Amino acid sequence: MEKNNPRILKNTVRGTEFIELDEHFLAERKIFLLGEVTPESSTGLIKQVMYLQSLDRTGEVILYIDSGGGNVISGLALYDVLKSLEVPLKTVCIGNAASMAGILFLAGDRRVMLPHSRLMLHDPSYSHSNIDGLKAHEIKEMVTDLDKVGEELVKIISEVTGHSVEEIREVTRKDSYYSAEEALNFNLATEITSNIGG
Repeated sequence: MEKNNPRILKNTVRGTEFIELDEHFLAERKIFLLGEVTPESSTGLIKQVMYLQSLDRTGEVILYIDSGGGNVISGLALYDVLKSLEVPLKTVCIGNAASMAGILFLAGDRRVMLPHSRLMLHDPSYSHSNIDGLKAHEIKEMVTDLDKVGEELVKIISEVTGHSVEEIREVTRKDSYYSAEEALNFNLATEITSNIGG
């Protein structure tokens, strides 16, 4: 049995049987981004939300987030899908929603933070790029690309919060951390709750 995907006993129409915990939560329309935003984790979540929407176009989907961020391109693909959903989406920060995970948190119609959770926003960066052997114009192209992505993220944050693009640029220039209360006051979150269940 996998440690990260335990199995539980559940009474079903076929009697008592083992099912994976993720299946149980999926049936309750609860999905999770725990850990790094990668092409694999983004693809998995895209499939899950599309599946849930195909089952019921009215029921709320809840996305629980505890992530330090990760791949921006994969994250933006997931963000676009989340924003295109016809079903209501609630995002819940259950620890840390940082960097790209912070942007994904903003995709929710309802954006809920637990009392001691934190949100972090900043400009994107090349974290694993090796520029050895690259020519100046190639490095310049990489920086231009990075600036374009940064502007997209600024636009997303501005649209969600109602703050100006200029104000958000100041926020993302550095690592900006928000407590639950601060996130609520800045319009990043819509509510704070101690009730993780609903």
